[in-house]
Amino acid sequence: MYLTKEVKAEIFKKHGKNEKDSGTAEGQIALFTHRINHLTGHLKNNHKDYNTERSLVKLVGKRRSLLDYLIKKDIVRYRAIIKELGIRK
Repeated sequence: MYLTKEVKAEIFKKHGKNEKDSGTAEGQIALFTHRINHLTGHLKNNHKDYNTERSLVKLVGKRRSLLDYLIKKDIVRYRAIIKELGIRK
């Protein structure tokens, strides 16, 4: 299992307010980015796994929605999370 409780807690601790704060946009974006990176690696080996490909596209859309929300809400936080996670615009 690639996403354990400890990994989630560490992601939310690094990008959220604390390890139990899973509601911040930054924490959710970081979690989606971790999952997207994992699914991308899976699809490189299993290129005919269309269900995973669909899940990946949905996750990218969810992350994009959260990033759009963050642009409207606070551009400084948006720029910080983009730089920290290395996400393209």
